[in-house]
Amino acid sequence: MDSPARDLARRLGECAEAVCRRYLAAGRKEGRYWLVGDVRNAPGQSLYVRLSTSADGHGAAGKWTDAHTGEHGDLLDIIAVASGHHSMRETLEEARRFLSLPQVDAPVQNARTAKARPGTAEAAQRLWAASKPIERTVVSRYLEGRALVSAGHGQALRFHPSCYYRPSRRDSPDTPRAWPAMIAAVTDLHGAITGVHRTWLEPATCTKAQITNPRRAMGGLLGNGVRFGLAGPVMVAAEGIETTLSLRQVLPELPMIACLSAAHLAAVHFPPVLRRLYVGLDNDTAGETAVATLHRRVAGTRIEIVALKPCRDDFNTDLRADGAEQLTMALRGQLVGEDAAAFLRP
Repeated sequence: MDSPARDLARRLGECAEAVCRRYLAAGRKEGRYWLVGDVRNAPGQSLYVRLSTSADGHGAAGKWTDAHTGEHGDLLDIIAVASGHHSMRETLEEARRFLSLPQVDAPVQNARTAKARPGTAEAAQRLWAASKPIERTVVSRYLEGRALVSAGHGQALRFHPSCYYRPSRRDSPDTPRAWPAMIAAVTDLHGAITGVHRTWLEPATCTKAQITNPRRAMGGLLGNGVRFGLAGPVMVAAEGIETTLSLRQVLPELPMIACLSAAHLAAVHFPPVLRRLYVGLDNDTAGETAVATLHRRVAGTRIEIVALKPCRDDFNTDLRADGAEQLTMALRGQLVGEDAAAFLRP
């Protein structure tokens, strides 16, 4: 049996053009697609929504993809962003109103059984749905403080104003149980959210919160990661989000994935189109071990592994200390010539 969300997404797909005209009014119809700038209804044509199901049945009506950022989803996502919702319940209610369906009130006694188990992919998906865009929030200021200006990364990152934090034994007894947080979507090769990564932030300083574990991930992480851009023949994989975004400052068109740890970097799943993988290392033995593992994994395949090494402890430190121009020069000698010409920002 379909879940309520899946059923509503299907119903919305049956009237996809009407949904787009309502929530993506800045776009226009082109053949079987609705074209618009992005999920927030900006002018342009990077994002395309399928208005009818493809003949082979693989492309369902209502499914959308942003060709610039790689983000994709269904019409419930469009409604959630357009309406500024903070929870899936709000989005489902809005979808029912649009479809002229009766509202459904879940019985109080079922509320506990409906709650997602902590640490699961479902819990991660709910947290992502309850978060909102990062623009003009503590998240955007945190990133700016680390010299990470926007390069389309807002599609993989969201902001939660009061994200639950479970104190560890090393935290003080009066440690708050909720902080503002940067929420990163962990996705598989098909774009499905399997987990999230949380970075708790101090609102007064826009830096990481002064707690024992300001970063934690949950859900299905193995082989997956935080993706920036569509998969392609040439990609970058790195450990941390900030390291990945630092490389993206000078390689903005090169698809990247933040794997969140050296162990997960070594286990990253390869998309079928991949032919060359640059590995953005942190300057430690864990990164070197991950590269060695990746070399063993691609033995006998057509995939080439190329390590990128920072001058200091990681690429974000290099970016903040030396600036984007110096980072560009440092990477130029490490990239394959054709990739430097194609992807490295002048």
